[in-house]
Amino acid sequence: MTDLVHLTAAGTSLVLDCRGPALPSILHWGAALGTPKEPDLLVAAAPQPIGFSVDGAARAGIVPEQSAGWLGHPGLAGHRDGRAWSSAFELTGVVQGSSGVLINGLDREAGLALAIELELSPSGVLRARTRLTSVAPGTYWLEHLTLFLPVPGETTELLDFTGHHLRERSPQRTAFTHGLRVRENRTGRTGYDSAYLLCAGTAGFANRHGQVWGLHTAFSGNARTVAERNYHGHSALGGGELLLPGEVGLGEGESYETPWIYGAFSADGLDGLSARFHDLLRARPHHPSRARPVVINTWEAVYFDHDLERLTALAQAAASVGVERFVLDDGWFGSRRDDTSGLGDWTVSADVWPDGLTPLIDVVRELGMEFGLWVEPEMINPDSELARAHPDWMMGTGHRLPPAARSQQVLDLHNPAAYEYIRDHLDTLLTENDIAYLKWDHNRDLVEAGHPATGRAGVHDQTRAVYRLLDELRARHPGVEIESCSSGGGRVDLEILERTDRIWASDCIDAHERVAIQRWTSVLVPLELIGSHVGSPEAHTTHRALPLDTRAAVALFGHFGIEWDLTAASASDLSRLAEWVALFKEVRGLLHSGTLVHGDVADPAYSLTGVVSPTDALFALTATATSVSYPPGAVPLPGLAPDTRWHVRPQPPGDVADGNAAAWGAALPWCTPQGVRLNGRVLGSAGLRLPVLYPDRVLLIRATAVPGKAA
Repeated sequence: MTDLVHLTAAGTSLVLDCRGPALPSILHWGAALGTPKEPDLLVAAAPQPIGFSVDGAARAGIVPEQSAGWLGHPGLAGHRDGRAWSSAFELTGVVQGSSGVLINGLDREAGLALAIELELSPSGVLRARTRLTSVAPGTYWLEHLTLFLPVPGETTELLDFTGHHLRERSPQRTAFTHGLRVRENRTGRTGYDSAYLLCAGTAGFANRHGQVWGLHTAFSGNARTVAERNYHGHSALGGGELLLPGEVGLGEGESYETPWIYGAFSADGLDGLSARFHDLLRARPHHPSRARPVVINTWEAVYFDHDLERLTALAQAAASVGVERFVLDDGWFGSRRDDTSGLGDWTVSADVWPDGLTPLIDVVRELGMEFGLWVEPEMINPDSELARAHPDWMMGTGHRLPPAARSQQVLDLHNPAAYEYIRDHLDTLLTENDIAYLKWDHNRDLVEAGHPATGRAGVHDQTRAVYRLLDELRARHPGVEIESCSSGGGRVDLEILERTDRIWASDCIDAHERVAIQRWTSVLVPLELIGSHVGSPEAHTTHRALPLDTRAAVALFGHFGIEWDLTAASASDLSRLAEWVALFKEVRGLLHSGTLVHGDVADPAYSLTGVVSPTDALFALTATATSVSYPPGAVPLPGLAPDTRWHVRPQPPGDVADGNAAAWGAALPWCTPQGVRLNGRVLGSAGLRLPVLYPDRVLLIRATAVPGKAA
């Protein structure tokens, strides 16, 4: 075994001290170090042996142990019938590959073996997980297994996220002080209130400046994400699954595997962090590769009112503006005429669809669109044929059902019979119908979610069963795309995205609210995976009325779609919407492959979001309030190649935001089709003068490289 393991990629280095005899510790995770000499680095990084817990220096490994003198948050907590509560793993092997390392440890006295995997992707994203195996008689009851990644002492601020239904992923900043900051999610899904991406950064880090380290716990059930700092000079971010009492008991030879945690470092603010995650996701072999089709979803158009004639008219209107995928939402199955019954009865309703879904699918396909369908396979209404036949399939404590939510309970997919029932019904549905897309919903938290036959807590088993179900259906129907929806954006994480092709960011499609929701969702997830729809003139969830151009411009920066009864839209609105659809089709290749950037705009009323490539860029300048200065100042256009000359001008149809400078008597000189021609260095520094915009208005700015010599 080597004393030092050094992984490096894309300007990032990870250095492990593997001298043993204990588990390795991370000497450095951050900016690339080049090729340091082992002895010199080990000497330079060694702490002064001052302490009181043990003689010498306490060692905080990737899985910190009290046996090494560590009295902070332990990496492993559990016991074997009250014993083996403190581990002391001995390093038994280090296997280094081209981009990763496998670390093995053994605690003979506790009867535990540990295997830690670390991988550094070509984009510089680090991911880690560990497998714990019981190698002794009896049962080892696991309480938690948390992996930690150290960050340097100059990180003084933390950024993570909170939120609720209709306001997902709302950012919050706190000082990174001594002590333990713990974000626990107990909702049984990723949750609106998850930390999402926990970032530690240097003072004042922002979109385009400051050093930032970010960690994401990739799990779709209960999870813990933590930040810890102590007086011994140790600062770290950690993550793992949150286990309910008694959820994981390991018999001899049985193993538990943690979720992956993902970490990334950026020397260039949050945009640099996002670029690493986006590159990681786009490099996956199963990442959506074809152009993302324009979607219409029927929910806010018809709700539960399914009628072939009405839906045919909606499909015709959608096709006329350029829609490419038609998704039929809730209400097509069983007794499902409202949200109180029918969940679990996954057969087409003979009352609403006497000839099945084929007539509607035929209409949609003849109009040149794909057909998609809404399902909620993990849930069950007590008022359903399935619940009446199998009341024992509803999750609970064993002697009572949890309180209902949305008139529904959770189906115990860890039960083999229930799992097979759902798998087979969905398989039949996809086999017998020309369905290209499933909107997979999950509309309640898991409260007292146990296995009714045993009374044992079951969120861990349920989450793993959902993964197996998605994996099996995708293997049987590889051409079907799946969207992760959970009362909007309640299940957004990198593990569910291993099995889905899109996430629904929020049930709120009010463009004013969506500016922030989409900006912060995209800190981790690239735009092509974020569903973003043009809603009706008055938003369903907030009753805010906004112009069509605003609604469409905000929806443009995502996987563009429509959720609006187009049969009630005016001819002028349909014509204008068709222009926006055409623009999306023109720029989706740029938006879904380019680098996402954000301006650090001094005026809090304005935000600037853009996507740039070496030769093309599109920016959205958005006003959400009135400007603090009148007229406002300038904004740099970030990310443009500095030595390239760019032609910058407003982009139709988002070039006329009512309330721009022209409404005040004179247009800004650059706000014309002729625009300006400047190099990227000037645009990224001096920038452009901001126009006056009314609140909730968007101006699109296009920048294209000028052919010829570099500027």
